[in-house]
Amino acid sequence: MTRSFKFIAKCPPGCQDVKYRVYGTDIYASFSSVCSAAIHSGAIDNTGGKILVQKVAGHAGYRGSFSNGVRSLSLPRWRESFLVSEGKPRKGVTYPSTLEFASSKSTAVKPEPKKPEQDLKVTKSAATSDTSGKAWEQGDTVRKVYQTSPVPMPTTQMAATTPTPTTTTTDPFSTTPKPTTTPATTRTTTDSAAAKPRPGLQRVRDTGQVQASQGRGLNKAFRGTSTSASNRNILRPNAGAQQQPGGSLQAPPQTPRAGAAWHTSTEPLLSSVSPGFASKEELNLKPLEATSQGNPSCKVDLSFLMDGSWSIGKRRFQLQKQFLINVAHALGINNAGPLMGIVQYGDDPSTEFNLKTYASPKELRNAIEKIPQKGGLSNVGKALSFVNKNFFSDANGNRGGAPNVVVVMVDGWPTDRVEEASRLARESGINIFFVTIEAAAQNEKQNVIEPNFVDKAVCRTNGFYSITVPSWFSLHKVVQPLVKRVCDIDRLVCSKTCLNSADIGFVIDGSSSVGTGNFRTVLQFVANISKEFEISDTDTRIGAIQYTYEQRLEFSFDKYSTKQDVLSAIKRINYWSGGTSTGAAISYASEQLFTKSKPNKRKIMILITDGRSYDDVRMPALTAHQNGVIAYSIGVAWAAQDELEAIATDPDKEHSFFVDEFDNLYQFVNPLIQNICTEFNSQPRN
Repeated sequence: MTRSFKFIAKCPPGCQDVKYRVYGTDIYASFSSVCSAAIHSGAIDNTGGKILVQKVAGHAGYRGSFSNGVRSLSLPRWRESFLVSEGKPRKGVTYPSTLEFASSKSTAVKPEPKKPEQDLKVTKSAATSDTSGKAWEQGDTVRKVYQTSPVPMPTTQMAATTPTPTTTTTDPFSTTPKPTTTPATTRTTTDSAAAKPRPGLQRVRDTGQVQASQGRGLNKAFRGTSTSASNRNILRPNAGAQQQPGGSLQAPPQTPRAGAAWHTSTEPLLSSVSPGFASKEELNLKPLEATSQGNPSCKVDLSFLMDGSWSIGKRRFQLQKQFLINVAHALGINNAGPLMGIVQYGDDPSTEFNLKTYASPKELRNAIEKIPQKGGLSNVGKALSFVNKNFFSDANGNRGGAPNVVVVMVDGWPTDRVEEASRLARESGINIFFVTIEAAAQNEKQNVIEPNFVDKAVCRTNGFYSITVPSWFSLHKVVQPLVKRVCDIDRLVCSKTCLNSADIGFVIDGSSSVGTGNFRTVLQFVANISKEFEISDTDTRIGAIQYTYEQRLEFSFDKYSTKQDVLSAIKRINYWSGGTSTGAAISYASEQLFTKSKPNKRKIMILITDGRSYDDVRMPALTAHQNGVIAYSIGVAWAAQDELEAIATDPDKEHSFFVDEFDNLYQFVNPLIQNICTEFNSQPRN
């Protein structure tokens, strides 16, 4: 268990001028820059000063944010953390010796182009509660310089607050609304991919009448083949709705359609959505009151795919717009919290407005009210591909570390296939939610071209990502349940992080010079790295190769899909013994592992060797780099430094490591994970 202690630190002026890495908000991962974190938290400004630092336990997630001119990054989890606050001594409280943070240059504080993380050094006294005398490890940014005797802590302790994890954000966008233009939609003559009954007809729910569609196959065209009693529920919509005094609509009693699949989520709020709705239930067309304004714990980038197909009809299209207005109010759209854009789909998708166009519920309401209906089919798969390729970009206001969320509104069922488009979107880190209104009844399911399309589209098939609503007239009941789920950032499993978005291949030297005992130490090192990642068939995957003169595939990326299976497989690897042909091993890894890597995964090779190779390593390494493999080299004992640098991806000093003895390999676990995450967070979104 991590033991808590505090110390006073003195930060120099100018820390904000150097771009040191900071991970978290209010509570920071232990390898963050202490002084930059202090500025970010508001404990000091760029003039420096004394701060109180408290070491605390690691956390499952650190959210990034932009505060006081410092941008912090997100991190899924880390073993140790710290809090910072003003370092003003309190009367009667005894503190340990002051730690002085000094610039590595005696002149002006300037960033070094290669290693900005090492610009600060820390002189640190003993922890007040840590009697072991062990230095507090902060990666490359902190090192122990001297130590004094422990100082007893006062009985009054600083409260450690744990914020709700969210995600990284950049500078707030302007709140100035921008004019929105709706691209003209070219209506093409397209038959539905599914065999729709009577494709020349269109179901117009507002009147309950069947109208000709001028020869075009329209969306979900007439979900029945007759107007008999058995199909009245298909043509019934709103035929019995009556205008009430005061302008509200009163819906007639309804009975759920036979075979309709009602949502059975365990969410307490969602239990209010019943199959159908009670008689004389009035539709409240007024926007809901906002439950949160600019909620910083719900920092998500949100895109709604709005169903503009002809099957909805004008009245239900208006209900859909009112629902989106209510969601915007309930979320509290704001640059400090969630941002929202809308894409409308029919035959083709088009962006109504992007993430940075509007930054308040009032602005969004005015914009949503002006959206005209596109018409056409319900091509959801096409819309998901459009969003994946175009919507979440920096130019459209994407905030980098903030989770990307898509909520698909679909009337009944899509008219194209969604599985492949959804998979690519999920692998790009997009969390997909489906809100299905008036899903196909049992006698309509033969018209659905992709059965179970929701389960094929969402991130997990546990019901969290899907909501089924029996009627457009009860859509307003799911505003709060949807907002609750979208803001539950810990469960947005499709968000890509540095720990869940890679294919990692270990290339292990099994030559005679290693020896059986040292080889087991190497395997423990491989296991310690692997267990830091989120391993599954859709998250990070692990593969391993052992080499001597020859090469052996121990297991491929698709062999094991759980962390426990991977760790067990590593433990079972048998020591081979032989020569050292590292170049051939790199080529073998490129062919046997990384050619089978998934397109949206980062390809990472971690090579461990203890000696100079008998063959050339430069050309195989160069070929791997050109094929997108990020290579880390770890040398032990007699490994050649020039070969380690040739194997490593540039800058090689950040991707190559050397240690004198096998027993010290464990020291590189944290720096290696830190480098992988730092590199991930610095890359632009694909």
